Amino acid sequence: MKIRTVLAVVYLLHFSFASADVTIEQCVEKAMANYPIIKMYNLLAAANEIELADINKGWLPRIGVYGQFTAQNVVPSFPEALSGILQNMGQEMRGMGKIQYKVGADLSQTIWDGGVSKASREVSHTREAVQRAGLDVELYQVRQRVENLYFAMLLTQEQIEQSRITYRLLCDNLDKLRSMYSNGVAMQSDVDMMEAQELTVNQAIVQARSALDGYRKALELFIGESLENETIAMPTGEIPLDIEPDRPELKLFDYRQEYNEAANRFADTSLMPRIGLFAQGYYGYPGFNYFQSMINRDLSFNFIAGVKVSWNIDSFYTKSNRSRKTAISTAEIAADREAFLFNTRIQSAVQTEAIRGIRNMMKDDGRIVALRSNVRKAAESQLDNGVIEIIALLTKISDENLAMLASKYHEILLLQEIYKLKYTLDR
Repeated sequence: MKIRTVLAVVYLLHFSFASADVTIEQCVEKAMANYPIIKMYNLLAAANEIELADINKGWLPRIGVYGQFTAQNVVPSFPEALSGILQNMGQEMRGMGKIQYKVGADLSQTIWDGGVSKASREVSHTREAVQRAGLDVELYQVRQRVENLYFAMLLTQEQIEQSRITYRLLCDNLDKLRSMYSNGVAMQSDVDMMEAQELTVNQAIVQARSALDGYRKALELFIGESLENETIAMPTGEIPLDIEPDRPELKLFDYRQEYNEAANRFADTSLMPRIGLFAQGYYGYPGFNYFQSMINRDLSFNFIAGVKVSWNIDSFYTKSNRSRKTAISTAEIAADREAFLFNTRIQSAVQTEAIRGIRNMMKDDGRIVALRSNVRKAAESQLDNGVIEIIALLTKISDENLAMLASKYHEILLLQEIYKLKYTLDR
């Protein structure tokens, strides 16, 4: 069962709980669609969209506006000999002013970022994939919890049904004993013993009903719908033929590896140079023409533009260690995958053998129930003739009840083990 397939199918279901018996598959699908963590999928998509938008904006021009005022103790000046010559020629040289001020703007535009934006997008996509796979794993666990509740309800219902059958037998035999007591052929202690057993079985029914209500309420919280007055259907299942697991955890390992590789490619972009255009303009004093700024201290417009290439080689020093870290991370992911597959295969082997054992045990269930029923009927016949002790009859009624309950328990247990195997393999 694939998580996203389940979520897609559940919204297309045209049936409702009111029109048919509730199935275990319906409960699982509705529980997954109702689980609060489902909201995280949309939140992850929205967060990734914002991150990608920010990455793409890295190609937009960068504009910075500034204002500057400085006072300097030393400024560029003409040599005294040259200043004297100019003064003799009638040219006043005031020199550069020590008070300087300007307002301006810087503009830069990336032409090539060394692959940073592309690598950043890959990192963002793979990070989201890892997070989604993590949600898939967490959501997949809901399936097991719902199935456990479902089978707990089935077992409790069978316990109630078998207890009702036993209760009716006890009531019938209690009526016989009371009649026999009225006719003087039975003792009051026999009647009391039968009635006590009847009340004990009735208490067990009340307790089982309380447990059933608890399981039902828990399942209702999972699926987000009421199961009041609904009948849950007995599942049908066959052992999966393909025993190779296809769990969401395996997808998580794949995405973790993809993220690891994307992060390594992003780190490699630090080895590449950057190329960009730049422009700078300001209005103030001094201007780019220092000679003119020494003659007069008028404000002027100044502008410069060009191409800039930058290359930081510091990353070359750590490239070797970074490659080793990537290799270690890859090996860790591979080890996690191998351990998961190993444990899963062991678990599936144990569950397969458990299924085979239950099936072998079920071969004699029908015969045991028939024999216990025959013994109980014979004991009731002896009761009619007054030749059996009440304690012996109660024992035989209890034996028959246990045999019938064990038979039903084995049927449900077999189905539960099959669904556990399906869960283990994601089938």
